Amino acid sequence: MLTTPLHQLTTPPLRLGLTQWSHNTWQRKFYPSGTKSGERLARYAEVFNTVEGNTTFYASPSHATVANWKAATTDAFEFTFKLPQAVTHQLMLRHADEMVSEFISLMAPLHSRIGLWKIQLPAAFGPESLPDLQKFLNGMPASFNIGVEVRHPAFFAKGEEERALNGMLLERGADRIIMDSRPVFAVPPDTDALLDAQQKKPHVPVHAISTANTPMVRFIGDPTLERNDAFFANWQKKIPQWIGEGKTPYLMIHTANNDQAPELAAHFYDLLSKQIALPPLAPLLPEDNSSQMSLL
Repeated sequence: MLTTPLHQLTTPPLRLGLTQWSHNTWQRKFYPSGTKSGERLARYAEVFNTVEGNTTFYASPSHATVANWKAATTDAFEFTFKLPQAVTHQLMLRHADEMVSEFISLMAPLHSRIGLWKIQLPAAFGPESLPDLQKFLNGMPASFNIGVEVRHPAFFAKGEEERALNGMLLERGADRIIMDSRPVFAVPPDTDALLDAQQKKPHVPVHAISTANTPMVRFIGDPTLERNDAFFANWQKKIPQWIGEGKTPYLMIHTANNDQAPELAAHFYDLLSKQIALPPLAPLLPEDNSSQMSLL
């Protein structure tokens, strides 16, 4: 029987996390009362063992901020930071060596806690740009785990372009990040959060392929939590399969507005635990708020 909580294991079978660690609506239902904004990461890391670091996509942190992130976590915690949008979206991976080197150097105190360096590419990055991706991947440190997320339709058409992409990632040992946005597009936009999600989130097919050892699933859930289970059913089989193959999957949970993302992540972890032996997840509720939130 597994007794050590997931967030304390330095070599866990699964990395479970959300797309942010600081969210105002989680106050008093996830953060203990009195938690200051600067203390939220430490509290988050008492439950989850990874996080999607979107903040670096929009702006590089200061050296002090990087130091604070390290101080708030332990060696059992892993970040998955996005490369800056200036590199991926503006320069489209071209002529970005100096900018990438500066970013990698800035994040040096956290290198041992970065489980995946994420390259999120825009829909405009198509098959004609694959040589740029190849050159870019070859220039990244060989020791870095890389995840690549694409959005161009050709990379989901199961044709030569997609096979070329997958083959490149397999050769480099980089994972193709999987976006599962089906829940938010399967229902009418009956809330402001769903309407916003349907306008902004990518609507691409789900290809459950693992091209390296750290496959990542980004699951964007419906804020009506009970409507998500049907879409998670295949992941209940695929994620345990990857674990059985010796891989360490990353499961990153969103909801349309992220208000209930912690609850949905915990619920999905419970479903996975019914398929494969997993270490326990620490309680979501702080001790002083134990009656304020319930799972599904």
